[in-house]
Amino acid sequence: MQCNALSGCLYMFFLKFATGCFSLLIRPSADLMWGKQFLSVNILTVGVLLIGLFLSGALPDCHDGADLFITAPKQMEALSGACLHISCSFRTKEGQKFSSTRKTFGVWIKSYHKVTRNNVIFNSSGAVSNYPMSITGNLSQRDCTTLFSDLTTNYTDTYFFRVESEPFKATAHCDSLQITVSDSPWRPSITIPGDLKEKESVTITCSALTPCPHSPPQLTWNLTQDSHNKTEENTDGSFTTKIQQTITLSDTHDGKKISCSARYPVNQGKDTKTAETEETLSVSYAPKDTSASISPSGLVSAGSWVKLTCSSRAKPPVSNFTWFKKSREGAVKVSEGEIYSFNVTDGGVYYCVATNDLGNQTSAEIHVTVTYNEAGILVGVYTIVKIVGIIMLMSTLIVFECWFRSRSSNNPETESCQMSRVTSQHIN
Repeated sequence: MQCNALSGCLYMFFLKFATGCFSLLIRPSADLMWGKQFLSVNILTVGVLLIGLFLSGALPDCHDGADLFITAPKQMEALSGACLHISCSFRTKEGQKFSSTRKTFGVWIKSYHKVTRNNVIFNSSGAVSNYPMSITGNLSQRDCTTLFSDLTTNYTDTYFFRVESEPFKATAHCDSLQITVSDSPWRPSITIPGDLKEKESVTITCSALTPCPHSPPQLTWNLTQDSHNKTEENTDGSFTTKIQQTITLSDTHDGKKISCSARYPVNQGKDTKTAETEETLSVSYAPKDTSASISPSGLVSAGSWVKLTCSSRAKPPVSNFTWFKKSREGAVKVSEGEIYSFNVTDGGVYYCVATNDLGNQTSAEIHVTVTYNEAGILVGVYTIVKIVGIIMLMSTLIVFECWFRSRSSNNPETESCQMSRVTSQHIN
């Protein structure tokens, strides 16, 4: 570990010293005698006292010892190859002799708040310009806004701001700024209001961290082709670029994936670094595409069983299916449930209604047509007529034969002919 100042190294030494003593106390070996344990306790006590004395003189007193204070973000993230805008304003402690009419210079210090030969990285006077920085604010109006350009990951550090305006010179040692520089861009964030329902209008937002509003990221997404990018300053002095789209929800939006990408210009706009994120919409809706079907289909014989089935899609799922039969008096509820099975006695018109928490939908009507076994009846009638016809034909032949014989022989009718005639007359 490198120490940027003597006090920093001393602080680390005493911290390690106290940690070692404490470990001896809480993890004594089994063969330690009482005297050695007593010695460890005393060493720990001395170490703690030394640390207390050291901290009281080495660390800054932010209540009474600070003559300068700044208002700026406490932590900032930046992208390598890009710039960083640091919103900054300062104020002096009451009673300090600072005059805005005098020539004022801003100084940035890294790692440690004390001014040393190695930790001053920028001075607006031009005396030091080790880092690519420029103070864009008007120091005479207590504006210390700074632009940090062409960042690299080596610039990740803690920074302090200092004001020099003879005879006033002070460092805002209570208001450090931690800057973290990354090689990879940050994924944008998609904000979707919760509990989405059909027919509602909602505003969906895609936003991206904007370290440098002078060169903001370009946001694009699949909701619309021409989205207006807007960069806004946050309450902490940082910036955010966002795009928004208001849509009226329907069941077709459920499961829709929204993707948003952020393209950051780097290397003075010669290149870009891109990050993308994706979110899925979850939209609740009333039953849709409700339909009824019958099995078996077609004509149904009286006395047979049929099965009516109701289907629908909904979110949340359908909680109840209700079956109705139309009559002269109106619709009559006949059953509940997805499937309705019954023995057919007569025909009718049926339909179902699917319901969930958001509403209901009625299916198209389904007609149940009943047929009776007319073919069997016709076969029976045909058989009877056929038998009667045969009998009548035979009787006619017998009567004709008897008549022919009687004429040929001029004899009285035989007994058989009489019986045949009687039979024929009986049938007729």
